[in-house]
This record gives sequence, C-alpha cells and structure tokens, in this order.
Amino acid sequence: MMKPIRQEKDRLGFVGIGYMGRPIARRLLESGFKLTAYDRDHNKAEELTRYGGTVAQSVSELSSSCNVILSCLPSDEAVLDIYRGPEGAFAHAQSGSVAIDLSTVYPETSQELSRLGSERGVEVLDVTISGSTPIAENGLLTLFGGGDKQVFDAAESIFRVIAKKYFYLGPSGSGATMKLVVNTLLGIGMQAIAEAVALGEKAGLDRNRLLNVLSETAVVAPAHVGKLQRAMKSDYSPQFPIRLMNKDFGLILNLAAAVGARMPATGAAFEVNARQADEGAEQDFSAVIRQMEAQAHLDFKDQGGTRIEALRE
Repeated sequence: MMKPIRQEKDRLGFVGIGYMGRPIARRLLESGFKLTAYDRDHNKAEELTRYGGTVAQSVSELSSSCNVILSCLPSDEAVLDIYRGPEGAFAHAQSGSVAIDLSTVYPETSQELSRLGSERGVEVLDVTISGSTPIAENGLLTLFGGGDKQVFDAAESIFRVIAKKYFYLGPSGSGATMKLVVNTLLGIGMQAIAEAVALGEKAGLDRNRLLNVLSETAVVAPAHVGKLQRAMKSDYSPQFPIRLMNKDFGLILNLAAAVGARMPATGAAFEVNARQADEGAEQDFSAVIRQMEAQAHLDFKDQGGTRIEALRE
C-alpha cells in the first residue's frame, strides 16, 4: 500500500507556471509544501521564490531532486516533451516517485505517460482541473482523477490544498476524458449564452439589465455567472484564454470521432470560437459574447425570414 504524501516529508516539483500552474503552485507553497519550480520562461518560475519556492534550471534537475512531480502544461506535445526522452522527467525520476499531470490532454496521451512512467518505476496520475484562475487562487478547483486508486488516495493532501472537490474516475486516461466531457458543456454553454444575449439586445432589452437578470437565473451554470458580470464591463481579459478553449474543442472533437459520438453543437461552437480567436487568442473564451453582439448589428432579417418560412412549409 502506498504511503500518503506528506508536507513534512515529500518534496514537490512543479513544471509549468502558467495561467493555472502559478496559483496552484503558490497555494501548495503557502500551505507548507516544499516545492521546486521549472518553466521554460525562467522568470515565471522565479516568481514563486517570494513564497518560499526554489527554481530548477532543467527538468532533469527538478525530477532528480523531487519525489512528487506535478505538471500543468498547454498541450499534449508539451507534456510529452517534458516527461519522455533522455533529458525528460522520467529518465531522471526516483523509482517509487509519483507524477501528477494536471494538463488537459487527449486520453491516449495520459495512457502513454502512465506506460512510460511504469517503465521507470514512477506512478502516474492524470488529474485534470476544472475552474478559472480566480477559482484556483482560492483553492476551489474541481479535480478529475485517473490512474491507480491507491496512488490517487495517497495524493489527497495535495488535492485538499488546491481543490474543493476531487473525484476518482477510473484507470489512466479517465481524468482526461472527464475533463473533455466537462469542457464540452463549458464551451457550448458559453456559445448558447452569447447567442441569447445577442437576441435579447437585438429585441430591445437593456444590455446590463439583461446580463444581470441572466446571471440570477437557474439556467446559467455557476461557471458562466462570473462571465456575465465581467461582460457588463466589457472585460474579456483572460481567465481561460480562447486559444485554450479551442485547443480543448479540438481534443473533444477528435475523441468524438474516435468513439463514434456525433457532436454537431460542439462543432458549431468550435467554428465560432475559431473566428473569435483570429481577433485575439488571448482574450477570455467569454469574448464570444462580443462576437455575437457584433453580428447581431448586421441585418439578418431577410435570411431569418426565409428560414422561418422554410420551417412553416
């Protein structure tokens, strides 16, 4: 049986100090964990020294000195690059150590990490995260775990610091799959809200009243409520950049094709998001509200009327 991970005994290594990695690593440091950080942008890792963290100059240095490795990276390629190869984390990791990948990746990537880790005596978990950067800063994330159940349970001391809820889903790849399921709803829901807002404005409702009332209704998910409040101020600064939402849409559609699931609404939302990303990939994914509002100012009367008549026939 695996021993629980403890603050006073185990040393964490954290790779990827980005939008989500930074607040997660900071919370771990502030809770008392000893943590070494690495990022290709050295300045990002250096920011954690003010909270008691140390900085590694390479992945190999980090993995050789830490018995728990966490990673939070933007793509499948970045994850694989960090872990595999002669200079990767697995090549220099201690036998019996644990790797916890928090990245949103394709389930097969998580399974590949698990296979590579087992060859080096490293236990690997895919523990995907749901929540925005403010949620991460307050330790209120939701986590979805895949991998060995005993290893997942042993890492609970970490999960308690960064999350309000954490769930074990099953074997390797299960956490990654659940994240794609959740982000399907996140992305499609935002598109639906954007269209509803544009409809209300076009029909003459006051914008701020519309957004405020929508945020009070039961049909808007908690994850979207804050987006409506920020939209009142036209604040689309990134909490979850649209380029990352689009990356996730791509993973979702690839998985759907692989398992034979039809997802027409997801495909449509992805196309709209892609057009918004052309204007600013670093805007928050809620900027699709702005795009639908802009389109609502165009005259679709004739086109809409044609569609209505076609339906009546």
